[in-house]
Amino acid sequence: MRLTLTVNGERREADGVWEGESLLDALREHLELPGSKNACEQGECGSCSVYLDGEVVCACLVLAAQAEGRDVLTVEGIAGGEDLHEVQRAFVEAGAVQCGFCTPGLIVASHDLLRRNPRPSDAEIREALAGNLCRCTGYEKILGAVRLAGERMAVS
Repeated sequence: MRLTLTVNGERREADGVWEGESLLDALREHLELPGSKNACEQGECGSCSVYLDGEVVCACLVLAAQAEGRDVLTVEGIAGGEDLHEVQRAFVEAGAVQCGFCTPGLIVASHDLLRRNPRPSDAEIREALAGNLCRCTGYEKILGAVRLAGERMAVS
């Protein structure tokens, strides 16, 4: 099938997408957007998180066909240009990126939280990131990155 959708603000088409293929696979394999990661394929780890029509979803659980004609925002599109978004920058500066496998999903979840609440409490950050698993960190640097990004976003 041909998949037509808007990805990161740009209308995109992909040919040869299997009807049962996940949105994650379509993004990675057909649209050459490797940022979202394939870890669990069960919606448990958050590595594949993207926005679908403004809501965060696990792209591994969404059929590509379900995204037909819809808007998708990936970790690559969060910045909206060549510069990093404040969330992305804060993750780098706070040392919250280790192996990087969980990072795209954590950035999407953090971005979603901070666009709704630029000054979240630690409990709110933990709740917002609860669907994202990281095996490399103790999460403290990730929490610090979200706090840093929130401070910067609240000021600007």
